[in-house]
This record gives sequence, structure tokens and C-alpha cells, in this order.
Amino acid sequence: MAEKRKYSKKYCRYCEGKVEFIDYKDPSAYKWTLSERYKIMPRRLTGNCKKHQVMAERAIKRARAAAIVPYVVSRKEVIDNPFEFLQ
Repeated sequence: MAEKRKYSKKYCRYCEGKVEFIDYKDPSAYKWTLSERYKIMPRRLTGNCKKHQVMAERAIKRARAAAIVPYVVSRKEVIDNPFEFLQ
């Protein structure tokens, strides 16, 4: 018999907010999908649905190409709050 979950199920933030499109020019839209070293976090950690995870990945990759978001920050240059410029 399967054991019950010891944690609550994660829900897609984009589905709850009824987001139709994630724009790459708005880093506050996809900041939950990035780690503190600007790596793309997997669905099992973020709780995103497949559709919104793909949209977020595309937006992040486009933002990296446009130099809005860095590719990866080295271990020595990690900042406490990488999105402080958004607030």
C-alpha cells in the first residue's frame, strides 16, 4: 500500500495567477524558477506544471541571450538576494 505524503502538494504559481504568457523582459515573472546561482530549477522543486515550466525555461533562455539574466554565477560571487534590483 502506498504511503501518504508527508508534505503538501506543490501547485503551479502561474496556473494560480492565470498567466497566459511569460515574457522574457520581466524577470519578476520567472524569478521563482531560478535558483540563487541563476540555474533553472526543475519542476519537482518549483511545482510548476509542464506548460508553464516550458514557458519559463524559454523566457529564461531568451533573457540570458539578451543579457537580462546571467548564465551562471560562480560560487565566489553568489549574492544573498539575486533579485534585489527588482524590488
